[in-house]
Amino acid sequence: MLLGHIRHLRGVAKLSLVITRPLLQSQPFADHDFRTKMSHSSLGPIDLAGMRKPYKSDREAFLESDLVSGNPLQQFSDWMRMAASTDGIGEANAMTLATSTRDGFPSARVVLLKGFDESGFKFYSNYESRKGRELSENPRACLVFYWEILSRSVRIQGTVEQLSKDDSTEYFHSRPRGSQIGACISHQSTPIENRQVLIDRENHLKEKYKDTESVIPKPDYWGGYQVVPESIEFWQGQSTRIHDRILFRKSRIGEKVDGKLLHQGEGDWVYERLSP
Repeated sequence: MLLGHIRHLRGVAKLSLVITRPLLQSQPFADHDFRTKMSHSSLGPIDLAGMRKPYKSDREAFLESDLVSGNPLQQFSDWMRMAASTDGIGEANAMTLATSTRDGFPSARVVLLKGFDESGFKFYSNYESRKGRELSENPRACLVFYWEILSRSVRIQGTVEQLSKDDSTEYFHSRPRGSQIGACISHQSTPIENRQVLIDRENHLKEKYKDTESVIPKPDYWGGYQVVPESIEFWQGQSTRIHDRILFRKSRIGEKVDGKLLHQGEGDWVYERLSP
C-alpha cells in the first residue's frame, strides 16, 4: 500500500491518498479493478471560512464618474483591454457561460469570448452539446468574467441567437488546423469508451487532410452564438466588502430617469448602483 501525503502550502490541510493495489501491479485506469480512494477520516480541516484576501481600498472605489461612457459596451471594452494587458491574467476572454433547460435546471461551463460589438458577445461551440441543446430550448444565457488580479467582474445577461453560417465558417477556418480537426472528431457531451477513440479519429483526419492546402470542412453541428445583452453589471471588489456594483440595463416603458437612483446612459441604456 502506498500512502502519499500532500501538504497545503500553509500547512492548513493534509490530504492522504491511499492506493489500494501495489504500484507495480497497477493496471491502466481503464481497468475498473484499479481503485483509488481518499480516506475522509484522514482529511485535515480546511479553513475555508478563514480564506480572505484584500481587494481595493476606499481610495480606489469605482464611482459613476469613473465610467468611460454611458454605453456599457464601451465600458466593457475598457475593462477588457486592461485585463488583456495585465500580467498574470492568462485568458482575459475566459468567461463562465450559464444556460438552463426549459424547466429551469441550470448548468455552467467556461468558454472563450471571441468577439463583441453593439450586436452582442460572440462565442463558438458544438450545437449538439449540452449547452447547445439547452440554448435551443431556452435561448437565454448569462456570461460572467472574473479577473482576480484586478478585483473586477462583469456579468452579462441576455437572449442568444446563432450566428450565420458564413460567420461561423470564416471563424472555423481561422483556427489552427488541429483545432479544426478537434471540432470534427468530437460529438461534444456524448459518452465515449476511452480517449483512444478520439485519438484514432484524429489520426484518420490528419491523414485525410495531410495536404496543408486542403480545406477541412466545418461540421454542420458546429458554429457560433451571440448573446444579445439586456443587462451588463460591472463589479469591483472592496476590502471592506462594500463592493461597487453598477448595472446597465435597457430602460423599461414608463420609468423615469431621476438622476439619483436611475441615470440615463447612451440610447436606451440606463444605469443604477446596486447594494453589494
